[in-house]
Amino acid sequence: MKYAAIFILTLAFNLNSYSQVYEPTWESLDQRETPEWFEDAKFGIFIHWGLYSVPAYTNKGTYAEWYWHSLVADPSQFNEKRLKRHLVTTEFHNDNYGEDFEYPDFRKMFKAEFFDPNEWANIFKRSGAKYVVLTSKHHDGFCLWPNKEASESFGMKWNSMEIGPEKDLLGELTTAVREQDLKMGLYYSIWDWFNPLWTEKQQMMLTKGKMVDNSADMPTLVKAPEKLVKESEAGLNRYIREVMNPQFKELVMNYEPSLIFSDGDWWMDDDMWQTKPLLAWLYNNAPNKDEVVINDRWGKVRGMHGGYFTTEYGSGFDNADKPWEENRGMGMSFGYNRIENIDDYRTKKELIFMLVDLVSRGGNLLLNIGPTADGRIPVIMQERLLQIGKWLDVNGEAIYGTRAWRKTAQWSEGNIPTFTKNDYHSGFPVYEMTINPKKGNAVKEFYFTQKGSTLYAFSPKWPDSNKIFIKDVNVGSKTIVTLLGNHMKLPFKAINGGVEIDISSFGVNDVAVNHMHVFKLTEVK
Repeated sequence: MKYAAIFILTLAFNLNSYSQVYEPTWESLDQRETPEWFEDAKFGIFIHWGLYSVPAYTNKGTYAEWYWHSLVADPSQFNEKRLKRHLVTTEFHNDNYGEDFEYPDFRKMFKAEFFDPNEWANIFKRSGAKYVVLTSKHHDGFCLWPNKEASESFGMKWNSMEIGPEKDLLGELTTAVREQDLKMGLYYSIWDWFNPLWTEKQQMMLTKGKMVDNSADMPTLVKAPEKLVKESEAGLNRYIREVMNPQFKELVMNYEPSLIFSDGDWWMDDDMWQTKPLLAWLYNNAPNKDEVVINDRWGKVRGMHGGYFTTEYGSGFDNADKPWEENRGMGMSFGYNRIENIDDYRTKKELIFMLVDLVSRGGNLLLNIGPTADGRIPVIMQERLLQIGKWLDVNGEAIYGTRAWRKTAQWSEGNIPTFTKNDYHSGFPVYEMTINPKKGNAVKEFYFTQKGSTLYAFSPKWPDSNKIFIKDVNVGSKTIVTLLGNHMKLPFKAINGGVEIDISSFGVNDVAVNHMHVFKLTEVK
C-alpha cells in the first residue's frame, strides 16, 4: 500500500508538471510548442467558398472574395488598387444584377447543389495534401455552419444551414476529410466587414479616430467626436462578446479543428481584438488541445507571435524561429474568379517547383482552390492537384516529415539574384532561380531537405553531365545513393569535401518524373 501510494503521488506530480496552464499573455502563449504534425505535413489545401462564389468576379490580379467590400465600402478609404476593383466590380454588378440587387441577395443563389464532400476529400487525398483548411467564415460574416450569432447579429438568415444550401457545409466536409485520414482545419475571420453590431464607420472611428465628412465635393477625413469614438468602442466590445467569441468557441467545441487560420486582423492590435484571452481559452480547453495549431493573425502580430507564421502570395521565410506557411491561389484570387483563364493559372511544373522551394527552407505550402457556387471544384484546379499528387507519389518521402538542411540550396557560380516581395506576389521567380536565369546569374543546382541522417537533393532539371557534384557533404562506407522512383544504386565517391555521383547508367525510361528529380543519400554524416 505504501509503495502504491508513493507511485500514485509521483505519477500525479509528473502529470501536473506536464499540464501547462496558459495565461492570456504572449509570454505564456508562445511557450506552447507547435504540434509536430504541422511541420511534418508540408502541403495543405486552402478552400475559399461562400456567397462571393456566386458572382465569382473581380478584375484580374485581385481577390474575388472581396466582392461585397469592393461594391459598397467607402471609396474614399481605398488605395489605387482597391479603387480600381471597386469601379470594375460596381460596373459588373449593375450591368448583370442591377443597382437594387444587394450582396445578401446572393444567399438564395448559393445552392451548392453539386457539392459532394466525399468527392472533394478523395481529390485532396490524391493530391498528396496532408491537411485541408475551409473558410468557415470570411470577412462577409456568412457562416458555412449553422451559427445563430451570425443570423441574430445581421438580422437575417446568415448561415448555410438556414438559407442557400441548407446544409452544414463545414460539418459535412470535416467528416469526409477525416475519413480520408487527413487533418481538417478551418479559416475564421475575426472581422465582419458590415456586421450591424459594429459598422464600418465605427471601425474607422476607433482605429483612426476620424470620420468621413461628405459635406464638401470631395469626401475628407475629420476628427471624430469623442462620443462617437466611445460608441464605436462599445460596438466593438459587443461584437467580440456576442459574435466573435461565441462563434470561435462553437467551432472549437463542435468541430475540433486541427488547425485554425485566423484572418481579418491586420488593422487593429491584439489588445483591441482581445485575442490573447481567446487563445488561452483554446489552449486550456479545446477537446483536441494537444493537436490544434494556430497561425499568427491575431492583431498586428504577424511574424512575431502565434503557432506558425504566414505569408500570402509571398516568399515565405528564411531562418524563422517558428514553423511557417505560404498561402496562395493557383491564379491570383482565392475565391473563384470566372475571368481567369488558362494563362492565369500556375502550371504543374511551377507549383511543384514552388512546393520544393518552400519546403527546402523549412516551410509549408497551403495551396488554394476556389469552388463554384454550385459546389464543384473547377476541373483545372482538380487537374493541378492530381498532377502534384502524382509527383508526390514518387518523391513524397523527400517532402513529408523532413526539415531544412544546414544549407537550403547549392548555388552555381555567378551572381546570386535577389527578389522583392512583389516578385513573389505577381508570380514566383522559381524559374529565374533555377532553369531560366538572367545572363551572368547563378542558379540553384540543388534544393535540399533532410530526414535524420538521410539527405535529399532536388535537381530542378536533369543534369547536363553524366556526373553530378554535391558540395560540402560527408558520405561514408554505409552511404547508399539512389534516385527516387528507381531502386538502382548509383556509384559515387567522396571528393573535394563533397560527393560526386555517377548517373551515366540512367536512360530516359529510368526516370519516373519529368520535373524536379530527387537524389537520396543515406547515412550522411
